[in-house]
Amino acid sequence: MRSSVLLGLLLLHLSVTSTQVRHWEEDYKYGRQDSELPEKKTCCSWKCLLFTLQWPGGFCQSLTEETLCKIPESINNWTIHGLWPLKAQQCCNCWPMFQSDVQELEAELNEHWPSLITSKSSFHFWRDEWNKHGVCAACVEGMNSPPRYFQMCLKLRGQFNIHKLLEDAGITPSCERPYKVDEVRSVLAPHLGDKYEIQCVTDDKEREVWFQLKILLSHNLTLGCDHHHDTDWDTASSFKPKPSPTHHGHPCPPQVPFYYFPIDHQQPQQPCG
Repeated sequence: MRSSVLLGLLLLHLSVTSTQVRHWEEDYKYGRQDSELPEKKTCCSWKCLLFTLQWPGGFCQSLTEETLCKIPESINNWTIHGLWPLKAQQCCNCWPMFQSDVQELEAELNEHWPSLITSKSSFHFWRDEWNKHGVCAACVEGMNSPPRYFQMCLKLRGQFNIHKLLEDAGITPSCERPYKVDEVRSVLAPHLGDKYEIQCVTDDKEREVWFQLKILLSHNLTLGCDHHHDTDWDTASSFKPKPSPTHHGHPCPPQVPFYYFPIDHQQPQQPCG
């Protein structure tokens, strides 16, 4: 009798353990579900995100060493820099990302989210973005795994086709023709609202060069964000960027014309001499 009871308990334990393992495997493959995140409110304390696109012709001007920059031959468009929850706290630092997580998305990611730095492969770029920002966004169901996070970024990239909007309005990359902030805003505002930043760097010839576009999104990925106390945004032109170890961007000055440099694959940091 006693042996039968022990055998029953052992079988029950094995069944529970097997079920837990299966759930953990499903969590990792398909994403963690909200009901299984008891600390969701704490982990998902952020309210706003920045979807950041970079222009390769200008991004290379933001690097301090000429040998750092590379632009793959296939890249002739705006690329993704990242999707960043603002002021996120207590993000999980124990959710590793593997190459197999993005294997099915790799072709699209290479097209729209390549590394532009010679010392970092595209996968290492993606992994760094997941480890720093993706794990913070993972409290939202649509981004609660590496594949889902990157799929969402690619979807946003398709939604914001900046190159086409500008080209249709006659704003094209040029070494001779500078543009003013208001000129570009008149094109982007109908599609981005007023919560975005046109970001420049100053090159070695003291020219203002457009290199990034930061689009403010709410928790549900709609344009804008009303939770001003959770961000540094007050208006589209008053965002205060935090220092970066790689580049030092700033809002393009409203009264100073800036350049929208063309992409030069052979001389990425000297497209205009």
